[in-house]
Amino acid sequence: MTVKTEAARGTLTYSRMRGMVAILIAFMKQRRMGLNDFIQKIASNSYACKHPEVQSILKISQPQEPELMNANPSPPPSPSQQINLGPSSNPHAKPSDFHFLKVIGKGSFGKVLLARHKAEEVFYAVKVLQKKAILKKKEEKHIMSERNVLLKNVKHPFLVGLHFSFQTADKLYFVLDYINGGELFYHLQRERCFLEPRARFYAAEIASALGYLHSLNIVYRDLKPENILLDSQGHIVLTDFGLCKENIEHNGTTSTFCGTPEYLAPEVLHKQPYDRTVDWWCLGAVLYEMLYGLPPFYSRNTAEMYDNILNKPLQLKPNITNSARHLLEGLLQKDRTKRLGAKDDFMEIKSHVFFSLINWDDLINKKITPPFNPNVSGPSDLRHFDPEFTEEPVPNSIGRSPDSILLTASVQEAAEAFLGFSYAPPMDSFL
Repeated sequence: MTVKTEAARGTLTYSRMRGMVAILIAFMKQRRMGLNDFIQKIASNSYACKHPEVQSILKISQPQEPELMNANPSPPPSPSQQINLGPSSNPHAKPSDFHFLKVIGKGSFGKVLLARHKAEEVFYAVKVLQKKAILKKKEEKHIMSERNVLLKNVKHPFLVGLHFSFQTADKLYFVLDYINGGELFYHLQRERCFLEPRARFYAAEIASALGYLHSLNIVYRDLKPENILLDSQGHIVLTDFGLCKENIEHNGTTSTFCGTPEYLAPEVLHKQPYDRTVDWWCLGAVLYEMLYGLPPFYSRNTAEMYDNILNKPLQLKPNITNSARHLLEGLLQKDRTKRLGAKDDFMEIKSHVFFSLINWDDLINKKITPPFNPNVSGPSDLRHFDPEFTEEPVPNSIGRSPDSILLTASVQEAAEAFLGFSYAPPMDSFL
């Protein structure tokens, strides 16, 4: 009874003092890594959360992180600045909230996993990235850019949606729509090429997604069949926004050399400033590949392929319609100022004769029946994923957070680079 009375009055015994010291040590270390993970740890300790000493510590810390902690910022940030307050349906998210079931993709910095949320019983694709790997290649800006773009794109039917993002000390987690109709690349490999009506349908949905990105002053820059998914009905879903460039207004340019070799536009290879027409070149390259089975100017020798892109005239075999030929010639125009889309962007593509059979209102509302149905039976149907991924065991570390007190200095440094990645709720919700 004495112990309970002392606890009620907030009296600190020796054991509780040791507990408070441990919490303060954790606080000093987490202070450098951002308060979100620390708050989650504190909130899980009911005694610590209620103790007046802890409340005062948290209240003192609050003004030092205004973008994370202010429930009613004034004035509100512009859309391009909203990198912390994303549409998160679960601001307290942590790895242990999920059952990680299968690896469904891999990249330079981590893996994409099929996961089921334990409480919601909903399936997601969770992209898990290693902070140290990102920092080693100095790619943290691209990762944060990917998150920012994802937050802007949740309302477009042909762009993958971000449900929420969160981080542990050593990893970043994107919780995304689960799309299991397979990559366009996977289907192209199996079928070699598509008939023109099918290629037209995919090209129209892709163009709609790119046009939407351009309306947000975002250039995609990495369109390729591997980044184009099919959903369970057969509609296009564009994913992987790591190379997107934000704030490129109409006639604005950028000069970063990036992309995938087979799909690089001539101006990128020349290391000249380029604009949003780089995406229309890539659309032409993908459409060409859908119709012919290989990208235009392709060679196994990369140097020769680059030379082809820069200097070789576009060659079109006679097995496509005149409208498809005209569209490819317009999109794969080496001079970006003469390229289709240079004057009026998406409206030029939309009004091209090749798309005259497309009702764009029906397209955006998914009222056009896709020419191919992946015929998946449900979320656990992984037939359209490469077995190279799905047969790989799920790492145990994916589903747990590291002990923050035992973190190495390098991991703490990695955590600092990603302040603002997670959504942090207002402090009042904890106290």
